[in-house]
Parts: sequence; C-alpha cells; structure tokens
Amino acid sequence: MMPLQIEELAPETPYIWRAKRPAADRRLVCFPHAGAGAAAYTEWAALLPPGIELVAVQLPGRQNRIGEDPFTEAGPLVTVLTHALRPVFDLPFSFFGHSAGATLAFELARALRDRGGPGPERLFLSAQPAPGTSRVRQLHQLDDEEFRAEILALGGIDEEIVDDEDVMESMLFTLRADFTLWERHRPAAGAPLDCPVTALCGESDPRAPLAEVRRWAEHTTGGFSTAFYPGGHFYFLERPEEVVSLIARTMTAPAADGRTA
Repeated sequence: MMPLQIEELAPETPYIWRAKRPAADRRLVCFPHAGAGAAAYTEWAALLPPGIELVAVQLPGRQNRIGEDPFTEAGPLVTVLTHALRPVFDLPFSFFGHSAGATLAFELARALRDRGGPGPERLFLSAQPAPGTSRVRQLHQLDDEEFRAEILALGGIDEEIVDDEDVMESMLFTLRADFTLWERHRPAAGAPLDCPVTALCGESDPRAPLAEVRRWAEHTTGGFSTAFYPGGHFYFLERPEEVVSLIARTMTAPAADGRTA
C-alpha cells in the first residue's frame, strides 16, 4: 500500500479520486482490495498513456475516510456507487478491481447493466476466483491473532504500517469488515455480462487458484482473456509497469469492427 501523493491523485468527491487529464478519451476506474484505499493506485497515474485518465474509488473506513464506518453489505455499497460514480461515466470507461475489488467491479457492472447503463467497455478482474468457485479459508471467522497472521502472510502492507500499532489496529478493523462482507457475499443469479473480461492473478496466489480465475469466462458473452504473472496475491504491487501496460494496450486495441475495445 503506497503512500498517497496528492499531486498524482486528488479527491474530487468522497468516492472519487482522479488524476485529471482533460485530453483523455477514456477512463480506467480502479477498485481497491480489502482494507485498501485509492492510494493503492497512485503509481498508475504516471504509467497510463495520455489518453486514459485514472479514477480510483475511495471507500469509507480508510485513508481520509478513516473515521467512517465501512460497508457491511454489498447491495447498499453497489447502489451508492452507481450514483457516486456518475460524474466519470461521461467518457468510455473500463473497470479494474483487485481481490475484493474485483467482485465489487463485477457487481457494479451488473447493476449498471440492469439499470440501463452506461456500462464498462471491459472488466479487468484481478486475484479473485469466479463466483461460486472459491474454497479458500474464511479469514473473517478467525480470532484476532490468527487473522492478523494470515493478513500479514498475504503481503501487500508496508513495513512502516505493520510497525505502527495504532495504524495497524485501525487497518485490521477495516480489513475484517471487508473480509466479512466479501467472504459472506454470494452473487445473485443473473445473465452473463456482454462486455469483455480479462482475468489476472499471480501464479502462486493461495487465494486465487488459476483454474478458478479462468472460470470468469462463464460470466461474460464478450471476449475473455487471462494474464498470469509470477508472484502471490499482491503480484500487481510488485510489477505495476507490466500490469498497467497490459491494461492500456487492451483498452486501446482495435476491435474486430474497427472500434476500440
């Protein structure tokens, strides 16, 4: 989790942090993993080409919203985001979500479709098994000591945060709330999406087996592709240039009908 750099990513509304690019013709909307905030994507702003503007979603219970209670149910959160993100839906956009953020991106895409759009051009779903496939250990059921140990084993938390007991305690509270929300969440039955999906993950991720990640193909009638990288659950923090390059190429690649996909 990288430190916030205001010059790269600035708050616009409680839910929207945007690296403004007036000349951009499309946007990448990023959803954070459990316990994380918009700063997880700070470095991406400078890695994206000029035509793509970065938008990072800031949820309650983290960073500048640390004093707010995190959501405990997916439905109300998705409903709030369908309205809160409207200002950035005026350009073509794609979603990227990592881990719990991938499930949130998927549910928001379904909600936008069910409400008549606009919807994302493409979903990039990272380090998250497809709905109905995961049999990983339920971390939210662990006691505090075991929960902390499992979270630290997954990685993705800077050492200075781990060493600060006050910050770590606050983060663990939000992490447990997020894990409780998404480990208990069961997506409702519904028609597959029609936008293309790219599923990404680390090859040695204990929470996202490759076979279960590939099954995102069952949830779209659009194109489907995968991208697997060396590393574990937080592979994308270790190789941001590679991941952002793939996303940018995919977002701007010509589609079969001559449009961009």
